[in-house]
Amino acid sequence: MEIANYMPLVLLAIMAVGVAGLIIGLATFFGPKNPTREKMMPYESGSDPIGTPHGMRFSIKFYLVAISFILFDLETIFVIPWTMTWRDSAALGHGLYSFGVISIFLAILTIGLVYEWSQGGLEWD
Repeated sequence: MEIANYMPLVLLAIMAVGVAGLIIGLATFFGPKNPTREKMMPYESGSDPIGTPHGMRFSIKFYLVAISFILFDLETIFVIPWTMTWRDSAALGHGLYSFGVISIFLAILTIGLVYEWSQGGLEWD
């Protein structure tokens, strides 16, 4: 492939970085520079913060649920495009192979979900 085929993508990336840098630079240059105690406080729905932000610890269950969410979010990212292109794959004679591959993928994720469920990873105390 020639490098010229990638020039529109390179130009788009340069423009995106340039616009983002310009916006940040303008906000820094023209933004207000009179910080007060109230402006520097963390915002919690209009209430004063309770405790220190650095001393707060989360349960490990929170992270397990977050990782499970990311895992099944990635599943959606792979399964939805597969469903959109499966008919074309079947028309080319690869439908059974494609269906087998996605079935194995979903079986592995289902086994992981059953394991997590059996270990109590979905229970929120």
